[in-house]
Order: sequence, then structure tokens, then C-alpha cells
Amino acid sequence: MPEQRYRVMGLDCADCAREIEQALRDVPGLNRVHLDFASGLLHLEGETIPEQTVAKRVQSLGYRLQSLTASPQSGPVQRPSFLVYLWAERETRLTLIGALLVGIGLLLMLWPSIYSLAMIFQVGALLLAGVPLARHAWNGWRYNRELGINALVTLAAVGAVAIGEITEAATLVVLFALAEALEGYTTDRTRRSLDNLRTLLPEEATRLTPEGEERVAVEQVRVGDRLRIRPDERIPVDGRVLVGSSEVNQAPLTGESQPVEKHPGDEVFAGSINGQGSLEIEVTRPARESTLQRILEGVLAAQAQRPSFQRFVDRFARYYTPAVTILAVLIALIPPLAFGQPFFNSPEGGRGWLYRGLALLVIACPCALAMSTPITYFSALTAAARRGILVKGGVHLEALHQVRVVAFDKTGTLTLGQPQLTVVRAIDCEGGERCSRCDDLLALADAIERESHHPLARAVSQAVVERGLEVRYPSPHAVALVPGMGMKARFNGHEAILGSHRWFDEFQPHPEALCREINALEEQGQTTVLLQYGGMVRGYLAFMDIPRPESRATIAWLQQHGRHTALLSGDQRVVAQTIGKGLGIDEVYAPLLPTEKMDVLRDLQRRFGAVAMVGDGVNDTPALATAQVGIAVGGVHSAQAMETADVVLMNDTLKPLPFLFRLADLTHRLVRQNVAFSLLTKLAFLVLAVLGQATLWMAVLADMGVSLIVAFNGMRPLGLNGHPKSVD
Repeated sequence: MPEQRYRVMGLDCADCAREIEQALRDVPGLNRVHLDFASGLLHLEGETIPEQTVAKRVQSLGYRLQSLTASPQSGPVQRPSFLVYLWAERETRLTLIGALLVGIGLLLMLWPSIYSLAMIFQVGALLLAGVPLARHAWNGWRYNRELGINALVTLAAVGAVAIGEITEAATLVVLFALAEALEGYTTDRTRRSLDNLRTLLPEEATRLTPEGEERVAVEQVRVGDRLRIRPDERIPVDGRVLVGSSEVNQAPLTGESQPVEKHPGDEVFAGSINGQGSLEIEVTRPARESTLQRILEGVLAAQAQRPSFQRFVDRFARYYTPAVTILAVLIALIPPLAFGQPFFNSPEGGRGWLYRGLALLVIACPCALAMSTPITYFSALTAAARRGILVKGGVHLEALHQVRVVAFDKTGTLTLGQPQLTVVRAIDCEGGERCSRCDDLLALADAIERESHHPLARAVSQAVVERGLEVRYPSPHAVALVPGMGMKARFNGHEAILGSHRWFDEFQPHPEALCREINALEEQGQTTVLLQYGGMVRGYLAFMDIPRPESRATIAWLQQHGRHTALLSGDQRVVAQTIGKGLGIDEVYAPLLPTEKMDVLRDLQRRFGAVAMVGDGVNDTPALATAQVGIAVGGVHSAQAMETADVVLMNDTLKPLPFLFRLADLTHRLVRQNVAFSLLTKLAFLVLAVLGQATLWMAVLADMGVSLIVAFNGMRPLGLNGHPKSVD
């Protein structure tokens, strides 16, 4: 089914986004309409997408549709001043002129002799700012059959004119239009923070052909093409280095400010900045599927996953406006009809009940309440993305705040995941510095793991290359992975098994002397695997992996901030306990199969509360899915990690974890601050309006002022500092 996306310009309120959604739902040909207020993106699906009809209807409601097909501009998105922003659109230009007329009119009213001239300026301002407002109000009623904020303010202005308060009516509509524009300017600033990431993608690339070099649009680059990356250029697409060496700044993707050395065979990513060396790369992904593009798409897709608190606010706002509107009508009519109270304002200056009802109409606007949560979550998700963290929705930020236990996988998570082969011991070892039986054992292990991406397999492969044993055995047949245990394969009709000490203890008998050797190595923190071929145990291999430099500080920070820690490992118990004790982890569970990790996570949740699981996103998929929040490390190197986890740390480091939890806690506080402030302010002005102490322009300033305060408060995650020094 065809799908199209557009940017809605001038969108300044979550309730306004809902109004546009409803207005488009009956457009012929459209099956699905979703407008995300925080990003301003309109998603349309349907058999046919009538772009002109959609654009016309959006424009009739006071907004403008912009296609996303144009290439993004290179360089940071420039933010115009508020005055330039106002002058850019026809309606905001009229508002600006109207504000000038109101100011002149108020000034002229100081001289009673020219009061009529002052009224001319006020009426002019009222028409300039009020007519577009009334038109949008009518279209909102025409398409949605409901009274939106434009209709409420229009009714209040008409009522003010009817009771002779022309100055109040002009001030009301001008202040409202200015405040709406200021809200749009503020939310636009939030959206630009994500757009600045999009501009990191170059528009052109230098492609190498048999005839030489040519400059082409990145959309024309295909997988397998060879590109030239000159010094200080941004890398246009994901690729693999073929020729050259250089330091590459990957901060836009990983948040890590230190450049990374790249050599032939290493991966490079779109949006990264090449250093002083020249590189020749082979394209591994088209531009639309680059890692940076997937991060951007992930942040935008995350907006569809609304946290429970945001869903509550949305439901509340839906009932709030009609309830206050009905209250305004009752306030205007019941006291005059039932108790003989004045309907119109008294000559002495007292507020009549009609005026009080009109003030309530303005207060019925749900803008501040509706925008209190989405702008905060969007800012938080953008702040995370700018630091190399992909959070797949505000719902996961909310869950992170509730997490009381953080469980870690060992290999590749708490450790570097780059184990070194320390011992190769054939059961019939001949002794000496190089033993042919041990070499044969190593070559056989390499053949079994030839297609594996496990860190131990990489260590075996490296050792095989160093010893020149690559071609001793052909690739095996019927290779099968036994989760948490090892691998099986067949060579020349014989079964070969490479697996953990635990597996061999249970199912593959082996000499007691060999077992004692292995136990001694495991007590030193080394990981061992045994190999059986042709029905006989042939020997074992031992590996040593060291903890990440930041692991201990990260664990300490989590514990200091009220999070219990646990290590869940498929390795031998003594190995896991050695690592866990060295890092100060509270609880260690080993050896565990993938299904046993799930049981441990459920037990931790029962004892402590919500659990987050941190792993590599590839071998820990069941555990990541079981935890309330699954966090994958090193997602920039793993497309699978980006698919399976709720949160992806793009760089291969644990340093962003404290920032992630600080961001989740800050977001939780800001959302509740915004909602509480919005509701209390509404309640206070509702009481003042009923008592006749609130003017129309005061109600507008209060409502829009609260909206702006909520918006600026919700943007605070964008300024949150990076990683605590204790983790660096």
C-alpha cells in the first residue's frame, strides 16, 4: 500500500495535531492518517494519496504541508529570529501588523479627544488577526464538527465585541495569534535539533569508475560501488575500507568524541568525518539504509509508542475542553437567569457573567496540557540520539525510570569481547613449543566455527592465521548451534562437537586429569571449551577476556543511584564469579542457558521490581525480550541489535549507561512537573474567571504563557550533560 510522509509547518500544539488528523480521515483514498506533534511528521497510507486535497485541507486549518522528498541541506539547520519567523508567512505577517496597530491604538487612547481614531486602529488589528482565526475555526468545525481552540477564541472575541469591549477583543486575538506563533517557533526549535542530525548526511559522493572519478548523488550509489573519501570529508554511506588508513570521527553516531582508527577491512558509517588520510571504501548499504538513517527513522518511529502517562494526558485533554466549554455556558447563563445577576458588564466596571463565561472559553484551551508530555519525550529521544543512544519510544524511557535491577551479560558486554587464545591442549599433546597434535586440534576447532561470529570464534580464527593452519580442514557439513552449550558439525562422516565444560561434564565423558587442568584455568578467570571428534575427546582450548575499562565505574554509579546489579553468564561459575567479584556486582548467576537467564530475570523482577538487561543484542535476544527494558551494546556494528533491543548503545561501550538513566529520571520529573503546572494554573485562572478577576487578555497570556513555560521546560533534556566523569 502506498505510503507518504510530509512535514506540517506551523504546528504548535498537540491538540492541533489531533484536529488535522481528524480533518484528513475522511479524505477519499486514505486508509491511515497519523500526525506526530513532536516531530511534525504526517504519515499517510492509502490506495491513492491525493496530495493536493490533503495540502488544501491542511492549509484551510492554518498550516502548511511540506514534502520530505527534497534532499536535506548540508550543514547545521539555521534557526531564524522570531521576527524573521513571523515575517516568513502571510498570516503571521498580518499578526505582526495587527500587534503594531493594537499598540498604536492603546497609545492613542491616552488622548480622549482622538478616541475614535484609536478605535479604528483597534478594529483594524481585530480584523487582521481575527479574520484568519475565524476562517480556521469555521474549517475546523466544518471538517471535525467540534470546537477547537480557534473557535473558542473566536467566540470569545465576538462576545467581547457584542458587549462593547472592542479593545479587549483586539488584544485577545492579537495576543493569541502571537502566542501561537511563539509556540510554533519554540517547538520548531526542538524539531531542528533532530534535523541537524539529518544534515550530517552528504548529498554527493565521489564514485570510482574504470574511467576515473565522478561526483554522483548519494541516492545513485549502489552496494558494491567504490568511493573515494578525501581528508576532512563526511562519509556519505556505510561501507568497508578497501585501501588507506585514517582516523574517523564517529561522534554523530556513537557519541564518542575520540576518533577511531580505520584500516582495510574495517567498517565506516555515513555521517562520520574522515581525518587526514584518504580512504577508498566499498559500499555495503544504500544511503536510505545507512546506520545514521536508521537511527533517525528509529527516533521518529519511537514517537508512535506513547507512554502510559502521555496516553492519560491525551484522554484527559479530550474531555477537558468540552467540560470547561459547558461550564462557561452555565456560568454565563445561570447566575443572570436564576439569581438576577448582571449579564453584561456594569457601568461601574464590574464583570458581568457573560464576560466571565467568555474568559472561561479562553481557559478551555488544552494546549499547555496537551503539549506537556510529547515535547518532553521528543527532546529526550533526540538528546539520546545525539549521544549515540537509540531509544525506541518514550515508553522505554518511562520503564527505565522504574528499573531497580540492571542485569548484564558477560562476554562482549562487561568484558571487551575480544578474548585471546591462551592455551591449546590436545589430550595426546607431544609437548614442546609447537605441537602438531595441538595444531591439529586448533585447526579442527576453527573449521567448526568458521561461519560463527562469536568472540571466541574470532580468537580461534586469529590464532589459526598466525600459525598458518587455515586450509587444514574443509568447511564442515550440518553445522548446528546448541544455545548456551556449543556447536556440532560433521567432517567426512564423523561428528565433531565443540562446547562448554558444563556440556562435556553432562554428556561427554572425559579424563579426570583433563578436568582438573580445566578447573585450574577457570579459577583464574579463563573460559574453556572442549572438542570431541570421532567419538573421542581430543582436548581443550582456553581463552582470557578482560573487563572493559569503564565496567567497574558504571556498576558503581548504578549502585550509588539505587540500582541493584546482576551478572548472567553462560560461562562456568568460577569464571563468572571472578569477573563479578572484580567489578563489584551484587549477584552472579552462572552457568546459565538462554532459557535459564529468562527464569533468573523473572525472579529478579519478583524480588526487586523492574529489570533492565544489558547484552550484545545478538546472543541475548530471549533475555532482552524478557526484561522490562532490553539494552544492546555496540549497535552500530549490528543490525540485529537495532531490531531486537528496546534501547541501543550505538558505540561499543558502557559509558552512556549513566547518562541514559539520568535522562530517564529527568524526563520522568519534567513530564510530571509540566502536567502539574498546567493543571494548577488552569484551575487557578478558572477560579479567577468565575470570580470576575480575570480579563480576556489575562486568560490568553496565562494559557499561552503556561504553554511556553511547559515547552521550554520540556526542552531541558537537550541540554543534559554527557557522561559523569566517574565513568570516563
